Amino acid sequence: MQLKPPLPPMEARLVEQVPTGAEWQYEPKWDGFRCLAFRDGDNIYLQSKAGQPLARYFPDIVANVAKLPQQQFILDGELVIPIGGALSFDELQLRLHPAASRVQKLAAAHPAVYIVFDLLAENGNSYLKLNLRERRRRLEKFARSNLRSAKNIRLSPATTDYRVASDWFRKTGRDLDGIIAKRLDAPYASGERTAAVKVKQIRTADCVVGGFRYATGKRVIGSLLLGLYGDDGLLHHVGFISGFKASDRRELTKKFEALKKPPGFTGNAPGGPSRWSTERTGEWEPVAPKIVVEVAYNHFTGGRFRHGTRFLRWRSDKDPRQCTMDQVEHREGKAIALL
Repeated sequence: MQLKPPLPPMEARLVEQVPTGAEWQYEPKWDGFRCLAFRDGDNIYLQSKAGQPLARYFPDIVANVAKLPQQQFILDGELVIPIGGALSFDELQLRLHPAASRVQKLAAAHPAVYIVFDLLAENGNSYLKLNLRERRRRLEKFARSNLRSAKNIRLSPATTDYRVASDWFRKTGRDLDGIIAKRLDAPYASGERTAAVKVKQIRTADCVVGGFRYATGKRVIGSLLLGLYGDDGLLHHVGFISGFKASDRRELTKKFEALKKPPGFTGNAPGGPSRWSTERTGEWEPVAPKIVVEVAYNHFTGGRFRHGTRFLRWRSDKDPRQCTMDQVEHREGKAIALL
């Protein structure tokens, strides 16, 4: 084939509001691993967003790609793992394991799904210079010929009707990551953010401050540690907020130093940096669970906010005991139903 890996995938620029107009196509923003699939006969190569090989971690997808009738193509899409209808990012992370036997066991227990949203080449012909409108037409033709009986390779929905795209959120509960808007008249912008934008779904939660960490080398607050009450009645550490203005840190330090009181968290406590955290130290100060803060977040998985959260406001009107895991857990994920 004319195109070979690594091929930088087209990316999307983050915006606050979904653009509207006849020049836009809308697609779901899936919570998974970006993946380009190259096939040239028996040679199949899966490439990550960063240009790294993925095939060894997703042998189930390689096997399914090998069964497609078409022998030469390059697809762009997203790898996801649905569990009970919801997409599990934690399960994707588990696949990145050095032991092939472990990967095979995980693949058998929870097979991955490859959601395809672009066709970049076919039969040795590159489609990168074609506009999205034409690429989508060819992708849908490819899907009719190859994906109807394919196992766990699905065509991502797309629409030019913004009302249809907006309704995806209602259909999926809070499981959909957001919406991607792509210009219909644009070619495939490899490695660029010029032809697409993304709008992430905003999720909020009220959390209890159960402790804090001092900034590195300073006696002022660097981050506040967040907790939620579980069904067991215990306060569990779930993440942090940071990035406070220098002018606010001194007052915050006075406020929370006055509340210092062990144990802070009565359930899962901070044990140093988590795999989602950028904190450099495991040292933290417990405080009495009296202060409630509303935060915005992207994802809650594995009992924690995946990334740092964003401060929205203090909630002096909220009883700390009202800050429960129900806000972020036990939501019915239905994103896979869009397929």
